[in-house]
Amino acid sequence: MLSHYFPNASRLVYGCMGLGGDWDSSPVTREHYTQARDVIETALENNITVFDHADIYTLTKAEQVFGQVLKDAPSLKDKMILQSKCAIRFEDEAGPKRYDFSAKWITESVDGILSRLGIEQLDILLLHRPDPLIELSEVAQTIHDLQASGKIKHLGVSNMHGHQIAFLQSALDTPIVANQFEMSLAFRDWVEDGITTNSAHNRNMGYAPGTIEHCMLNKVQLQAWGSLAQGRYTGGKAEFEEDVATAALVTKLAAEYGVSPEAIVLGWLMRHPAGIQPVIGTTNLQRIRQCTEATNVTLSREHWYALLESARGSDVP
Repeated sequence: MLSHYFPNASRLVYGCMGLGGDWDSSPVTREHYTQARDVIETALENNITVFDHADIYTLTKAEQVFGQVLKDAPSLKDKMILQSKCAIRFEDEAGPKRYDFSAKWITESVDGILSRLGIEQLDILLLHRPDPLIELSEVAQTIHDLQASGKIKHLGVSNMHGHQIAFLQSALDTPIVANQFEMSLAFRDWVEDGITTNSAHNRNMGYAPGTIEHCMLNKVQLQAWGSLAQGRYTGGKAEFEEDVATAALVTKLAAEYGVSPEAIVLGWLMRHPAGIQPVIGTTNLQRIRQCTEATNVTLSREHWYALLESARGSDVP
């Protein structure tokens, strides 16, 4: 668990993808700064200490505006654990959209992240998506050099399966401390794989088995992006018939547990013994507060399965 490395790590992670305005070349404005400052302070006031970035978020503007807040209020940094991701490159004059684990790109990316955030060391660097052209020894040396120079403290990954993590870990002299991928009551492949073995349903599963177990066995913190399923169970647009029934169940359980519907949806993830850290990305201050109520929820086994069956639209096998 992340708390093994950072005793003050929160159960929730604030994802900064919504900060900095639009995904275009328009500059950061005073309104974007005020939004970021309010979001950061609200998260910290509600005991969220882990903040998640990526160098591509709003085309670097999320890190820029966050860094400006830290520049104006440097004491906030002491309360935070900062992580950011690199290795996704958008289409440019050099080529198409691609993933880049080269030493040059990772090193330059980290330098850019540190500069935009205005910090000397990043608590966790996550490699954003697997690069099929990975040169294992090159990545290992790059991470070693970044740690030796004090630019990063720990390494994590994102969107990697267990076998990919094990392959990368085999060359490293530092542990992989986190793996962030999509997990929610709506995106359940990580659960479905384990309960649909030997059934036809499993043939359509797009999830490599063993990832959850690998992370649990090797103390790799699981972080869930998309954890609120775009709000489909908490007032957002329902995509399927079973979403309507599940939203009603979430509302019913929220009243029973005395918490927000968001807390029930996040609490479903957090009830799993893997110690999942949901990543929330809302910029609505009230919704941030409602999400933090999840830390006060421990769903019963019966309620956890009731939500699972409702969301999947059928009984478990």
